[in-house]
Amino acid sequence: MGFTSLAYLMDLEWLRVAFRRTRKDGAPGVDGQTWDGYAQDLESNLTSLLDRAKSGTYRAPPVRRVYIPKGTGDETRPIGIPTLEDKVLQRAVVMLLEPIYEQDFQECSHGYRQDRSAHTALHSLREQMMALGGCWLVELDIRRFFDSMEHSHLRSFFQERVRDGVLRRLVGKWLKAGVLEDGVEYHPEDGTPQGGVVSPALANLYLHKVLDQWFEEEIKPQLGGSGFLVRYADDAVLGFARREDAERVLSLLPARFAQFGLQLHPEKTRLVSFRRPPRGVPPRDLPDDQTPWVFDFLGLRHYWAHSRAGHWVIKRKTASDRLSRALHRINQWCQEHRHEPLKEQRAQLAQKMRGHYNHYGITGNSPRLAEFQHAVERLWHKWLNRRGGRPHDWPAFLRLLAKHPLPQATVTHAV
Repeated sequence: MGFTSLAYLMDLEWLRVAFRRTRKDGAPGVDGQTWDGYAQDLESNLTSLLDRAKSGTYRAPPVRRVYIPKGTGDETRPIGIPTLEDKVLQRAVVMLLEPIYEQDFQECSHGYRQDRSAHTALHSLREQMMALGGCWLVELDIRRFFDSMEHSHLRSFFQERVRDGVLRRLVGKWLKAGVLEDGVEYHPEDGTPQGGVVSPALANLYLHKVLDQWFEEEIKPQLGGSGFLVRYADDAVLGFARREDAERVLSLLPARFAQFGLQLHPEKTRLVSFRRPPRGVPPRDLPDDQTPWVFDFLGLRHYWAHSRAGHWVIKRKTASDRLSRALHRINQWCQEHRHEPLKEQRAQLAQKMRGHYNHYGITGNSPRLAEFQHAVERLWHKWLNRRGGRPHDWPAFLRLLAKHPLPQATVTHAV
């Protein structure tokens, strides 16, 4: 069913809720408008925004593009920063779309959905692999996904369920809004700029049609054995009980994605043998270099190991490159902020460490969490000694930690 009338639900109170759900500390867009400044005359601003959105006079401003580090090297990832008013309106539209698309999305989809997260994806992946006793995995890597979505296909997918003229016009304006980079504005023909809340929603819709629905409705019935798909945003893994099924689907994927303007990375999209190791393998954790029993997903390395009872189980730990990346960012932050008051430094470091524990704090990963904690303490000690004055030896730094303690390594997701 296509919904022809939805915009009438978006009233002033709807926009107030959208405004409250918008981050207060978000970076300003091209107009420099902040959350606090917009809130000073909130009722007038929201009334004007609502009138312009429904009358068609709203103009989507260009997105300010910045680049953030992608890893420890020089590689960066582009991200867009919309204006505050654009964020509020996008949030309001997403609040209308979520209940509709929740009826359509498959169970294999976990990214940017209510009551789902990276950890629901990790849990689902582990449970299905354990149920099969190991499997053949196809890891997918989509090149520049957010920059490659074709607008014609996206509009077609969107209007299958949403035919409301106001929403279709708004989405069209956001797709054409353009990007402002180094003072130059340009308008890409395809893709959506990362940064706005509507971009993940449209990306989920795109991959639902391209991958999820295709796999569940067309591929799974033709498999000779069991198979599953787990997807979080544009990161996806397909699992198969039989190698023949995995190889056949892997051969079909490039053509399937090419139909919709997407390209798979030829080297990072690969077949992995993640079967349960043979009985002759010693009862210890397998080393990282034994690739038939190791693969990475969502920043965690999955590998076979023996449980305390002596059974083969799948364990997870922080991937080496993600640990290095996290410590590299901590090192940069400590260097740049070493002259700030200790209380402020401790508060910011504690926030960063808790964020790390919230994602990587999973059962079996305690050694890597402790390694991260001790490394952060050493980095803080290093840069505190480089801000002038009498240097602190390690016992003196331990006394400082007693007054300004950092969060202890904690498992936040128990299996």
